[in-house]
Amino acid sequence: MGRIKCVISYDGTNFSGFQIQPKTRTVHGELEKALKKMHKGEPIRIHASGRTDTGVHAKRQTIHFDTPYDIPYENWKRALNTLLPADLYVREVEEAAASFHARYDVCEKEYRYYVWNEKEPDVFKHNYAYHFPYTLDISAIQSACKQLEGEHDFTTFSSAKATTKGSKVRTLYQVSCSKSGSEIEFIFRGSGFLYNMVRIIVGAMLDVGQGRRRQEDIGRLLTQKDRQLLGETVPAQGLYLWNVKY
Repeated sequence: MGRIKCVISYDGTNFSGFQIQPKTRTVHGELEKALKKMHKGEPIRIHASGRTDTGVHAKRQTIHFDTPYDIPYENWKRALNTLLPADLYVREVEEAAASFHARYDVCEKEYRYYVWNEKEPDVFKHNYAYHFPYTLDISAIQSACKQLEGEHDFTTFSSAKATTKGSKVRTLYQVSCSKSGSEIEFIFRGSGFLYNMVRIIVGAMLDVGQGRRRQEDIGRLLTQKDRQLLGETVPAQGLYLWNVKY
């Protein structure tokens, strides 16, 4: 029995999120279906670095699974990609130590969020960026982003529906915002993230950019630990799980 680690990419548009669910199309479900075919009907359980919601994309998501087969890694990659749908792709396959765990061994995750900042929507970006037609002060957003770096309790920036018990303290190594043409890119690198945390932060940053909230408010929001102080969670389609480090 060997342990295999895979790096995968997917377009989240037509998936009901990552986690397996009955009667809906999920990334987890498609992967296990392909592995079951490869293992002649034997179910193979996968473990991922984390779950993504409906509509969220992944550039480099990591999974692992155990298998009795001893197959060259290039053959694993070719066989899986032959069986998987076009919106889900295995980028890398390698051997993992028996102790490796895709979720529990993560030391850093990177997410990116894209905003299309034009008066008119672009139909070709509809599933891949959040259309936001209002004028924004990017330098104010950049100053507010810096206040989120470091170790903080992110309760205010976590979904009230979150099932995670325990500490809401996380460390963010990088929170940045840049604009190129009409596209705004937010980058978040951290030790871990709470449910909807990135999408709630982006919503708050867009408020700052519009002048609806002051950049100095961010520190106060962190200390108040109250999700109701912030507006709606921005849509899923602008969010990408960009990379996972071990």
